[in-house]
Amino acid sequence: VRMAQWWSYRYMLVDGHGNFGSMDGDGAAAQRYTEARMSKIALEMLRDINKNTVDFVDNYDANEREPLVLPARFPNLLVNGATGIAVGMATNIPPHNLGETIDAVKLVMDNPDVTTKDLMEVLPGPDFPTGALVMGKSGIHKAYETGKGSIVLRSRTEIETTKTGRERIVVTEFPYMVNKTKVHEHIVRLVQEKRIEGITAVRDESNREGVRFVIEVKRDASANVILNNLFKMTQMQTNFGFNMLAIQNGVPKILSLRQILDAYIEHQKEVVVRRTRFDKEKAEARAHILEGLLIALDHIDEVIRIIRASETDAEAQAELMSKFKLSERQSQAILDMRLRRLTGLERDKIQSEYDELIALIADLADILAKPERVAQIIKDELDEVKRKFGDKRRTELMIGEVLTLEDEDLIEETDVLITLSNKGYIKRLDQGEFTAQKRGGRGVQGTGVKDDDFVCELVSTSTHDHLLFFTNKGRVYRLKGYEIPEYGRTAKGLPVVNLLKLDEGESIQTIINVESERSDDAYLFFTTRHGIVKRTSVKEFANIRQNGLKALNLKDEDELINVLLTEEDTDIIIGTKFGYAVRFNQSTVRGMSRIATGVRGVNLRDGDTVVGASVITDQDEVLIITEKGYGKRTLATEYPTKGRGGKGMKTANVAEKNGPLAGLLTVKGDEDLMIITDTGVMIRTNVANISQTGRSTMGVKVMRLDQDAKIVTFTTVAAAEKEEVGTEIETESEV
Repeated sequence: VRMAQWWSYRYMLVDGHGNFGSMDGDGAAAQRYTEARMSKIALEMLRDINKNTVDFVDNYDANEREPLVLPARFPNLLVNGATGIAVGMATNIPPHNLGETIDAVKLVMDNPDVTTKDLMEVLPGPDFPTGALVMGKSGIHKAYETGKGSIVLRSRTEIETTKTGRERIVVTEFPYMVNKTKVHEHIVRLVQEKRIEGITAVRDESNREGVRFVIEVKRDASANVILNNLFKMTQMQTNFGFNMLAIQNGVPKILSLRQILDAYIEHQKEVVVRRTRFDKEKAEARAHILEGLLIALDHIDEVIRIIRASETDAEAQAELMSKFKLSERQSQAILDMRLRRLTGLERDKIQSEYDELIALIADLADILAKPERVAQIIKDELDEVKRKFGDKRRTELMIGEVLTLEDEDLIEETDVLITLSNKGYIKRLDQGEFTAQKRGGRGVQGTGVKDDDFVCELVSTSTHDHLLFFTNKGRVYRLKGYEIPEYGRTAKGLPVVNLLKLDEGESIQTIINVESERSDDAYLFFTTRHGIVKRTSVKEFANIRQNGLKALNLKDEDELINVLLTEEDTDIIIGTKFGYAVRFNQSTVRGMSRIATGVRGVNLRDGDTVVGASVITDQDEVLIITEKGYGKRTLATEYPTKGRGGKGMKTANVAEKNGPLAGLLTVKGDEDLMIITDTGVMIRTNVANISQTGRSTMGVKVMRLDQDAKIVTFTTVAAAEKEEVGTEIETESEV
């Protein structure tokens, strides 16, 4: 049945009439409802089998004789492959393109020193009847070299855009031996189990014109991400394992491609030699008869006299053999000759046939005497088969393609927020869950809190960006955005110790987003709570072990509070809890090693501590937010660049009403601001909603707080479309 299935055999050996199944796994009809005949290419497998080209043995009950092997005018073992399991062994040989395989045979015959790499120039890889894509070349080379290996087969797909702007995935070719009905069922099950999201419908639109398998995608989903997930989770991508085991001289062996080709060539040499010897013996036998007939015709009167004088056939035959030195076969042929052969015309025909046979015998003898002529005959016959049955390759070899789907390939790149609570709970949030409010809005619950826990770190990033986690003890860890689990707004998240191997008493103090495209000339600028700063090349943090690396050498109960990504010739501004700020160029801090301590960046007053640091240019604005919800923007030009180590200039009028500074950032003025309180309430508002004032002012009310609540952290994110969700409240007077 498989020999009549186009999806099973690369070149079908049986022409089937009736139902022979389908690639959806449907079974063939009963034998009485089908008819079959050998295909034209199958006849090439049997060509010259009646010329003693192969050995025959008794069948299982000794009633018939069957060939041990077939003459095989083409290497069917490679062309159609083989799959099977026996006792203690199995074979799995993929199909190949007929023309390419024949070219490989000829290459070996022309160059006995050919390598596997050379063979792959003409036979680059398997050619499956269902087409699809082979991902990569190394697996093929290993399999051809050793007889064992594995390759990745991937469905041929296209992403179409409908008239409504939605995307759909269309599969036109599946990997070899994949049942597309089962793929359909598997995809539906994955969608129902929510293991794959973004698929709205799956349809099989295949017909007699070809395969068309359609996967409809939601409008806001990424078709490429869904496709990568399908490759990883379903048989839309499979592995084909080479196990090229065959029986050679009665012994099962694992054969390389070269060994299979060599064995086929030796077999064909034997077939051609045995066929030639058979034809030569047949021609010699016929010529022997014709010699006798010609002798009889030359002495026809005497032959007739002997026959008429003999009483029996045996007596006539004996007399002819004695008189003309004929063999038994020749004398019998003379006795069997009809009278019409006695004409002159018939004699000319016999003479002509005899001359042709003598020339043929000489040619056949020359073939047997010259191995190069045997080789040329093999190549000529292979070329004839290629001309009659050769076709184009169906399977495309994607040389140089990435074989392994990384986790990143399966996750859509989206903008997210990473939050870390005071008690070490971390989670990932979709930025789209928060719409912009006007200043003074009440906000929405952004994260769940428990007891006295609160969010202390907020980072805007992408699911594909690298995140560096710096701890209070000066160590650094590394994760990608998607490695942090996603939770809802009100969920508290996952303990960060489940993701990072933190030491006892160690906690994440700051998280920084390291963009993949950032230059290797970038620096990390460290700031501690006691005002110590350090500048270290980002290249020193390229390879971070799972248990982290030391990023900063801390002294005197100091702790790390802030890390910035900076470039050369960058100004830094540092803000303190008491409302002071110092601005200096980072070049005044020489580059240091990863484990260095650093130098003094700001000379703190008694009881004061650093609350924030940021990169600053004259085009920026300095944004400060106090613990009691006040904030303001001040032009960066009001903060002149001075030397590091100073006590700083006044940046806010800190009083009981507005409270000490919660932090300091530099902004452009068009960002959105995310603010979180120690009770877990989060608000998103546009920076432009916050008034621009001088350095020594108190600012305006940015967020109304519940009693005893205070702001603990804030960050900027890309501006979103404005939607007035919060309520407008009275603006506090500036002081």
